Amino acid sequence: MSDAWIALSDPDIAPSDLDAVTAALASPTLSMGAATEAFEAAFAAYVGRRHAVAVASGTIGLGLVLRAYGIGTGDEVIASPHGWRETAHAIALAGATPVFADIDYWAGTLVPEKAAARITPRTRALLVSNPNGHPAPWDAFRALAEQHRVPLLEDSTEAIGSLYRGARVGSFGDCAVFDFSQPSPLVCGEGGMVVTDDTDIATALRRHRGRRPEERASVVLGLAPPLQAGMSDLAAALGLSQLARIDTILEKRRNVAAAYLQQIKSFEGIKDPFVAPDVDDVHWFLYVVHLGTRFTRSARDAIVDDLRTEQVQATAYSQPLHLQPFYFAQGCRRGDLPVTEKVAHRAVALPFHTHLSPDRIAFIVGTMKDASINVGAGAAIYL
Repeated sequence: MSDAWIALSDPDIAPSDLDAVTAALASPTLSMGAATEAFEAAFAAYVGRRHAVAVASGTIGLGLVLRAYGIGTGDEVIASPHGWRETAHAIALAGATPVFADIDYWAGTLVPEKAAARITPRTRALLVSNPNGHPAPWDAFRALAEQHRVPLLEDSTEAIGSLYRGARVGSFGDCAVFDFSQPSPLVCGEGGMVVTDDTDIATALRRHRGRRPEERASVVLGLAPPLQAGMSDLAAALGLSQLARIDTILEKRRNVAAAYLQQIKSFEGIKDPFVAPDVDDVHWFLYVVHLGTRFTRSARDAIVDDLRTEQVQATAYSQPLHLQPFYFAQGCRRGDLPVTEKVAHRAVALPFHTHLSPDRIAFIVGTMKDASINVGAGAAIYL
């Protein structure tokens, strides 16, 4: 890529991160070992949970959670069709059926009343996400889960550091799943973490995840064949180093978001990111803006193409899961979730990382303004 290319994400790697990886490379253990255990302990403390289990990805982490709860063939899990990370695929991979409910028009979060309407006797769990860093209405979902006596699972793969009513995301579900691949603020290549306060569930997660290196000589199967879905000490060392300065990384990203907001205010055709009244703090996963009602999906795509022509990597934030071929073949149809479709068709994810200067942000937004004129939409009020 040329120096002119503005990437969607660019990890914040400091000398301390390089030192941590170098030290891990010089250690006698590269597979899951002491560095992974240290990362787990530090992450559990950061979120405020009793247990943290390092895994290969957020999707695999959710798959292990479903196994731990005995959820599989014939079961249903309520989920959102909206978001960047397709963590909900783990439901189908487990043999269960994801049942999608519609989202809030402004926050993009699952709506408790709409989720409640999709619950059946086959529902075994609620999977609720914090899309693009915005916390869901967790009090209402906790009440719903308790009413139907099902576990509340939290997808925080896009939301590290965000606060809802004084508590960090990851602290609301019976289990919560994080992901550390790009464009997460905390990046360790590939990997994720499951956190919980339930010791029995944590034990089951570790059992399903895989044997430790010193246990590989054992021929005892145990209760279930493990998946060998752990995290390497290399990734854990990088993750632990990044976690030690996560507040600094998030503050730098907050400054980038503020610079974007200053530019967005002068652009009448798009809506800046929304924050619900009961949310204390949002740390955005990407900087997502919403085009006005006069924009169509094809106009959105044309704007993304124009940005790429000008060396700006932008993309549609969400491709609704219920419209993807796998779920479409299972009976989902266009129009089933109108709010999700309306929001997704006009949402654009812009570059968002700590290396963006104010000048580059001004260029990105200015280019988007020009592109909106090129598609003939002009200034369109978002309603």
